[in-house]
Amino acid sequence: MKRIIVFFLLILSLHTKAQDSQYARIIVDTLTSKVFWGRGYTKDGMKKAAQYLSDQFAANRLLPLNGSSYLQSFSYPVNTFPGKMEVAIDGTILQPGVDFIVGEESSGFKGHLKLEKKDSTHFINIAKKVIVEIKDKLTWSVSNVAADYTSIMVDKIAMMHDPSSIDLTVENKFIGSFKASNVVGYIKGSEQPDSFVVFTAHYDHLGGMGAETYFPGANDNASGISLLLGLAKHYTIHPLKYSVAFICFAGEEAGLLGSKYFTEHPLIPLQKIRFLTNVDLVGTGVEGITVVNATEFAKEFEWLKQINAEHQLLAKINARTKAANSDHYWFTEKGVPAFFIYTLGGIKAYHDVFDKAATLPLNEYEDLLKLIVGFNKKLMGE
Repeated sequence: MKRIIVFFLLILSLHTKAQDSQYARIIVDTLTSKVFWGRGYTKDGMKKAAQYLSDQFAANRLLPLNGSSYLQSFSYPVNTFPGKMEVAIDGTILQPGVDFIVGEESSGFKGHLKLEKKDSTHFINIAKKVIVEIKDKLTWSVSNVAADYTSIMVDKIAMMHDPSSIDLTVENKFIGSFKASNVVGYIKGSEQPDSFVVFTAHYDHLGGMGAETYFPGANDNASGISLLLGLAKHYTIHPLKYSVAFICFAGEEAGLLGSKYFTEHPLIPLQKIRFLTNVDLVGTGVEGITVVNATEFAKEFEWLKQINAEHQLLAKINARTKAANSDHYWFTEKGVPAFFIYTLGGIKAYHDVFDKAATLPLNEYEDLLKLIVGFNKKLMGE
C-alpha cells in the first residue's frame, strides 16, 4: 500500500510539473508572437500585451490594486520606427535585424550617399549626418530622444569590404507622450492582508524596427512574465499570510520607467512590503542563477542557498552586489528589501531578433518556481 501511495504522489508531482511547464510555454509563445509585435511601440504591441496580461490576472482570480482596473497608466517620450526600413551597401540589400539595425535614436532619412572612411569601423557622410558602424554583434535598444542624425550598425559578417556608398530609407516617428501601463494585481493575505510580498517582471520589449521586423523578447522578458504568472497560479490555490502582489512593468527597456513611476505613485504603501522578488531573463539556468542585492540582504540570501541545497534545485546561486540593472532598483532606493534574479548559461541571444520562443529552453522553470515558493515560506516564518 505504501508503495502505491508513493507511486501516486510521484505521478501527481510529474503531472503538476508538466502543467506548470506547459503553462509557461504557452505564455512565452503567446507574448513573442507577431500579434504583440515585440511588446513595444508600434502596431499597438505594448497595449495588446497589457490587455492580455490583464486577462491572465482575471483568469487567475487576482484582485486589481488600482480600483476596478489592473492597469496603472503613465506616459513617456520614445523614438519609434513604424514604416520603411531599407538599407543597401554598395548595391547589396541588407536584411533588417539580421544584417543591420538602425540606431534607436536615429532620425529618418531617404537617399543615396557616398561614404567616407573615418576609421576601421566607422564610415560617414558628414553633410547628411549619416553614420555606418561595423559591429561584432547587433544589439538594439529604446531611445527617449530623436537625434539629428541617422546611424546604421552593420554586422561585420555582412561586410566583405569597406563600404563606399549606402542607399537608405528609414522612417521614424518621435512620440512625445507614449501611453503605457503597468499591470498590477494581488491575492489577499489570509492573516495580515495589509502586509505584502511582491513579485515583479517587465513585460515590455523593444517592439518593431520598421514595418516587417520585430524583436520577440523570449528570454527578455517573456520568461520572467511566465514565471510571475506561474506564481500567481500557485498562490491563488495556496494563499500566504501576507497579501501577494504581482506587478508587470512597462517601460523597462526605455530606462526602468514603469517601476520608477510605480515607486513614485505606489498602489501599495512601500513600507508595507516585506520583500520584493524581481525576475528578468530567467529562461535558461544550466549554470544556475545570480541574485542581485545578495550582499545587501545577506540573511535572506542565506535562506535562498539553504533552500536550494536542501531540495537540490539549481546548479549554483551566485551573489551580486547592488546594481541598477532591472526594476528592483527603484524599490531598494526607497528602502524596500528586494532581490533581482536572473538565470545563467544556455542561449546568448539578447536584444536581437534571435531571442525567440523556439530556442528558449525554460529548463529551470520548475526549480526556480520551487525556490521562490520556499523562500516566501521562510519569509512567513514557516
